[in-house]
Amino acid sequence: MTTPADTQAFIASVLAGLTGPGGRFEMGIEDVLGSSMPVMKNRDKSLGAVLEASLDYGSRDYLVTKDRRFSYLEHGAAVAALATALRDKYGVRKGDRVGILAANTPEWVIAFWAAQTLGAIAVGFNSWWVAREVEYGIEHTTPTVVIADAKRAHILAGLNTDFPVITMEEDLPALLEKYSGSPLPHTAVDEDDPAVILYTSGTSGRPKGAVHTHRNVLAVIDYHRFNDCLAAAFTGQPIDDRPSDLRYLLTAPLFHIASLHNLAIPRLATGGAVVIHQGAFDVDEVLSLVEREKVTNWAVVPTMASRLLEHGNLGKYDLTSLSAFALASAPSSPALQDRLREHLPFAQHSLVDSYGLTESSTGISVATPPELAAFPGTLGRPVIGVSVEIRDAFGVSLPDGEEGEICARSAYVMLGYWNDETATAAAIGPDRWLRTGDYGVLEDGRLRLTGRRSDLILRGGENVYPLEIEQCLDEHPAVLECIVLGIDSPDLGQEVAAVVVVHSEDAVTEDELRDFAGERLAYFKVPVKWQITTTPLPRNATGKTIRTKVAIS
Repeated sequence: MTTPADTQAFIASVLAGLTGPGGRFEMGIEDVLGSSMPVMKNRDKSLGAVLEASLDYGSRDYLVTKDRRFSYLEHGAAVAALATALRDKYGVRKGDRVGILAANTPEWVIAFWAAQTLGAIAVGFNSWWVAREVEYGIEHTTPTVVIADAKRAHILAGLNTDFPVITMEEDLPALLEKYSGSPLPHTAVDEDDPAVILYTSGTSGRPKGAVHTHRNVLAVIDYHRFNDCLAAAFTGQPIDDRPSDLRYLLTAPLFHIASLHNLAIPRLATGGAVVIHQGAFDVDEVLSLVEREKVTNWAVVPTMASRLLEHGNLGKYDLTSLSAFALASAPSSPALQDRLREHLPFAQHSLVDSYGLTESSTGISVATPPELAAFPGTLGRPVIGVSVEIRDAFGVSLPDGEEGEICARSAYVMLGYWNDETATAAAIGPDRWLRTGDYGVLEDGRLRLTGRRSDLILRGGENVYPLEIEQCLDEHPAVLECIVLGIDSPDLGQEVAAVVVVHSEDAVTEDELRDFAGERLAYFKVPVKWQITTTPLPRNATGKTIRTKVAIS
């Protein structure tokens, strides 16, 4: 009979074999940007090298959609052709920015890897942005070229841009044909050279570009390789370099770390398949794809999980291939997790939850299925290579059980924010500790979130910061002042609401304000509930609005 002590001894033995001296994932302390921290010794040094190695996976599926599929060889050939075109036709060089503005598509992934072979920086613009937001992103990163789908190319055409736009529907196929057969370019890079910029909303009212280096992304790849080997060891499978048979469903946008860093990129290194759902989330279409492609792994935002529960007939789909089901991108309640385990067979023994943010590149902590069941609300223990501390307002580390700001340090933590030294200094200390702005406690080494970043609204997995919306509404001539708050939503977790102060009750209507915001902000940032009033907002002695005293009636 196996005892808990036996189980713990087995786990310790497996971990020691993988991460100890001579292990495939041997850990060592090295200097990273002036700070000593644990890293994997046997790591790749560039994303281009990972791409080149992936060609050995040959005819195996890499990217799959409802009506198309790319093998590893086909993907590599397309990357080589596009990279050559970017270099020879558009003059892209090391350090240049290559913008990607599109909905999820194989071409998005191809564009990312093409940038990496040139040592360029892929910029994943938010495809839900409206013209004004796109214009800000363009001005902020000054890309040499932007690769866009037709819908977003239309937005770019109205911005009077002076850089070339490559459309995925017309220009890209022509380029791939013209440069077909080109060898993969090779560009020398340093581990800490920037590789990608992904945008995260910021308290400054403007999105901030989190800069991830080759080291960051390669560390995430090794984290997923390690997880695969750990799972193999626990299930009695061989731990070797044979290609993975896992097939991952991608339902979140590629401009998020959940889909790019933690799904599309690491699968290229392991030989697994990425099954891309395109278009708005539709339960029947998604589950049909799971059934047809025998999807094994799926990470969803809680909103998607809720919609699965609301579906009336999951039984008509064969979902027996699903063996891993994760909640990601937004906090989920223990009650939701219980409902998922009760009603979704594939979630009963596979459900995991995690905590992370764009700045951390991957999860800071992960809760395993047994942990979630035993400790409702936990976000698990720090992942391999991550150090976590709970700190007080003065930056002093607090003991277990005391609440404070969650701080993390690892090789996964971003280099900083693009062209924003002030924001970078506020987020990352000289010792490379990331201040998340979130609050939580450590309990026996397990992390529990107690408060979200100041004023943050989490709408269906999307971060919405009120200040950006408030600054937009302040531009309306009838608005004297305003405050934006999150309100509970059974479907999305939270929705956006606004209290707007005007000089007279007939100064402006809800429809006028909604239209005004809709022209300037992505749809998910536009308030769905409005309260127009002539009563000034409550403020403290320093003139700051007291948010806790504002209520939406």
